[in-house]
Amino acid sequence: AEAKGVAAEAAMDNIVCARCYTSDHLEQLLVEAAGLMVNDEDRFALLIVDSIMGGFRVDYTGRGELADRQQKLARVMNQLQKVSEEFNVAVVLSNQVMADPGGGCAFMPSFPKPVGGHILAHFSTTRVMLRKGRGEQRIAKIYDSPCLPESESIFEIFGGGVRNGGD
Repeated sequence: AEAKGVAAEAAMDNIVCARCYTSDHLEQLLVEAAGLMVNDEDRFALLIVDSIMGGFRVDYTGRGELADRQQKLARVMNQLQKVSEEFNVAVVLSNQVMADPGGGCAFMPSFPKPVGGHILAHFSTTRVMLRKGRGEQRIAKIYDSPCLPESESIFEIFGGGVRNGGD
């Protein structure tokens, strides 16, 4: 904030943060977030859910509960979509990836797959995978988007913000 000429206190006044422990808690927090947005519609532009599948992996374990987990995930994703459309806010989700044990053969590497399956994939408009590059560099790869070609970009996060990785 200070690198952009904004006082840290003023920037923090524009951020609402909550920690989510379960999938039920996530649903409750989304209702509360919508309530805040109703009261002060112009204040909000971005909703971030860090590790969208974290609470679901705590609540639902094993393949026996997969159908229930996916149904609840669909309800949460639908809720996020409604909040996004009703209050004109961008929604950014971070997610975990897992190895695909059946995805490769002995001669070909298996690439990590996003946790959450097709439900998460179909509700997401643009999917970006982040990975570590050399040193402090990070690589963002667009691998699914209706309006952007598949491509990569290198960037660095530093004290003054974010900059191109080649700078």
